[in-house]
Amino acid sequence: MRKKIVAGNWKMNMNLQDGIALAKELNETLKADKPNCGVVICTPFIHLASIAQFLDQDIIGLGAENCADKEKGAFTGEVSAEMVKSTGAQYVILGHSERREYYKETPEILKEKVLLAQKNDLKVIFCIGESLEEREAGKQNEVVKAELEGSVFNLSEEDFRKIVIAYEPIWAIGTGKTATAEQAEEIHAYIRSIIAEKYGQAVADDTTILYGGSCKASNAPELFAKPDIDGGLIGGASLKCADFKGIIDAWKK
Repeated sequence: MRKKIVAGNWKMNMNLQDGIALAKELNETLKADKPNCGVVICTPFIHLASIAQFLDQDIIGLGAENCADKEKGAFTGEVSAEMVKSTGAQYVILGHSERREYYKETPEILKEKVLLAQKNDLKVIFCIGESLEEREAGKQNEVVKAELEGSVFNLSEEDFRKIVIAYEPIWAIGTGKTATAEQAEEIHAYIRSIIAEKYGQAVADDTTILYGGSCKASNAPELFAKPDIDGGLIGGASLKCADFKGIIDAWKK
């Protein structure tokens, strides 16, 4: 059975004190009311070491939102996969649409990041997804296929099995447009089919594919009921304990 996961991506939000307070609240809440799925919080780099000291990672995994595509050296301001791992984090988000768009991260750069993350025993949440223009042109399938081929389909079967995929329709993030549960399921099923073409049906059946487009407590039950949607990568709704728990609790319905 593939793992069900709800992962929070805090993005560039929360100062250190507020981040620690939120993580503590989540930790206590989920200890008291055990989740029915895997839970991960991916925080800004500066939060990781502090939160790792008290987070019960049997209940909530800790992750970074990015890492560098170089191992070490004269790269001022960068944070390596080894540094992320040394904080106590277990996960890293790579390939997020904001990194691709604002920081011009290419498939080749992301390929290097994935390799370095895995070398340092980090579990990669790898993001793929199409823009509004690409969706309206009917190119969503070729876009997600190219993103997988460019950065993770070079991996061995053993290493690919360690990857969590997050599909995020870029056109449904902060635009007021939303993907229906049917649209989301359709492309999740397609993603699983191209993984099966590359690695075989058994690997495809074991691959966790998260949905990352404006998922909230109100629509999570409908999304998570779809056979190929294994959870969510949550942005804004992960910044308040009650909102995030509402999505996590969708797996109990």
